[in-house]
Amino acid sequence: MFTSDRLMSTLRLLALLLVPIAFAGCASSPYPPAPTQAYSDDYNYILGPGDSVSIVVWRNPEISSTVTIRPDGKITGTLFEDLPAAGRDPTTLAREIEQVLGKYIRDPIVTVIVAGGIGPYSEQIRVIGEAAKPQALAYKQKMTLLDVMIAVGGITDFADGNAASILRTSEGDKQYNVRLKDLIRRGDVSANVDVKPGDILVIPQSWF
Repeated sequence: MFTSDRLMSTLRLLALLLVPIAFAGCASSPYPPAPTQAYSDDYNYILGPGDSVSIVVWRNPEISSTVTIRPDGKITGTLFEDLPAAGRDPTTLAREIEQVLGKYIRDPIVTVIVAGGIGPYSEQIRVIGEAAKPQALAYKQKMTLLDVMIAVGGITDFADGNAASILRTSEGDKQYNVRLKDLIRRGDVSANVDVKPGDILVIPQSWF
């Protein structure tokens, strides 16, 4: 049976053992730093379910329209229906609509304009954990970590910002460390890095 003195000694010993472990967990990350530059100059926006697209048919305003890509990834417009759209870029979709409309109109010229949306799941930037407003965002060319943080309202008071990481699905789920606390709270622009389509930003909770 423990005496009060022995119990206190045991608690002190446990505390001494746990403190360095806690500091070790917060002081370093098991992941390499994220590359500063990651965007690609030849990036094309990929359409996804829920995206709204304007279909403009030159000299044929009566068959031009704005439609929303259905959950099954298809669209229906004037003179065509159930045309696959998700997973295509706007230019590719325009050429496919031209082929369909060519059955009814001579030499149709189609332009597809993205009117709104966030693209397919595989292209979205997802922010989970201790963000002020965790959410999925549409990727934009040359988008950076700072842009993502502005969109989600920063991190919470309970976040371990410098232990955050990016899970990069485009690189086989490779994980990189990012320093959100340095970037947001200390204004260290060297902590700002590019994000890529499909990135998942994971913001853990601080231990104390």
